[in-house]
Order: sequence, then structure tokens, then C-alpha cells
Amino acid sequence: MPAVIFPGPEGRLEGRFQPATRPRAPVAMILHPHPQAGGTMNDRITQALYKTFVNRGFATLRFNFRGVGRSQGSFDNGIGELSDAAAALDWVQSIHPEASSTWIAGYSFGALIGMQLLMRRPEIRGFISISPPANMYDFSFLAPCPASGIIVQGNADTVVTPNAVQKLVDKLRTQKHITIHHDEIPRANHFYENELDEMMRAVDNYLDMRLSPDCPIK
Repeated sequence: MPAVIFPGPEGRLEGRFQPATRPRAPVAMILHPHPQAGGTMNDRITQALYKTFVNRGFATLRFNFRGVGRSQGSFDNGIGELSDAAAALDWVQSIHPEASSTWIAGYSFGALIGMQLLMRRPEIRGFISISPPANMYDFSFLAPCPASGIIVQGNADTVVTPNAVQKLVDKLRTQKHITIHHDEIPRANHFYENELDEMMRAVDNYLDMRLSPDCPIK
């Protein structure tokens, strides 16, 4: 997984990028958890999401938000981090302009940023949100949510409460023209310490379904 440095709004951003294995392959970008809680692009869940998209032949990027690792700048309460994500997606698309579709995956704080990016970028066709912090941030910006996706939550999570995520899912499911999948992982806490394989099975089953040529969700 080649190390890359690319321009962001506050200076350089550091990432790992796996180029596509075929022409017109889709693009995926993976967003890491909260920088002030130790989140980096090397977080085990961020890496697991990255690997599954790489294995499927996507042009796949994960990167450090501003102020993390070798990325310049300093933490900006999500506002600057959303700009970082937009710049990162621009960079991938400049390398791979013929991509057939774009996917965003994020864990915790990264899921928040990913779902905000959905609202800005109509080319995003699908999302994977692991433990989106619906009890800490207002997700009412998803009005309407422009793409279908999956939300995965641990039902023993004490950081992001399962009932706050359930309320978000219920609200999104009132919308027409999108489909929201929701998987709760039994016994899993916020870090999926012993349930990473089970969580990734939920992600992979969803991707198998969405990437199938006869999938009804477009």
C-alpha cells in the first residue's frame, strides 16, 4: 500500500493509496475515528475497511486528517476535517477520473465526516458507517440523505449508544428512493475488540449485495 502525500486545505495530507486494478474501477475513501481520541488511518477498523475495498479492485484511499501523523494543520472540530475529506476525494478523482462510482466508508467520527461528505458530493453512490456518533452530533444535515448505505453498530457500545443510532436509522428509512441497511453486532463495544470479524462480515455481505450486477439498489 503505497504511501502518498497530497495537498489539503491546510497543507499536505498523508495517506495510503492503492490504485485501481482495472479501467473504470470504482473509488473508495476510508475515514478514521476522532483525532483527539487517538484516531489515525492505521486504526484497525479503518485498515480492515481499506483492505476489503482493495481486495475488490477499488482505487482505495485512507488518509490522516489534519494534525494527525504527517498531515499538516491542527484539529478543527470536524469543519476542517470535512474540507480535508473533500480535498482527498478530489485527489483520488484526479488520478482516477473515469471511476464508475464512488464509495465512502467511515468509523465513528469518520462516519460523521463521511455522511457530511455525502451531502456535498452527488457522485457518492454508497456509504458504510460504522458506529456513527448519533448521540454526540446532530445528523439532521441528512435532509434528504442522497445515497443508500449500511450503518453497523455494536449493541454493547457505551460510547455511541445503540438507541441513538436506531433513531437515526428510523429517520433515514422514512425517505423514499434510498435504502438503509442496519446491522447490530451482538456483544460488540465501540471498538469491536472481539467482534471485528463479525462486523466485517456484515460489511462484506452488504458489499457483495450492492456490487452484484442485479442489485436493485442503484
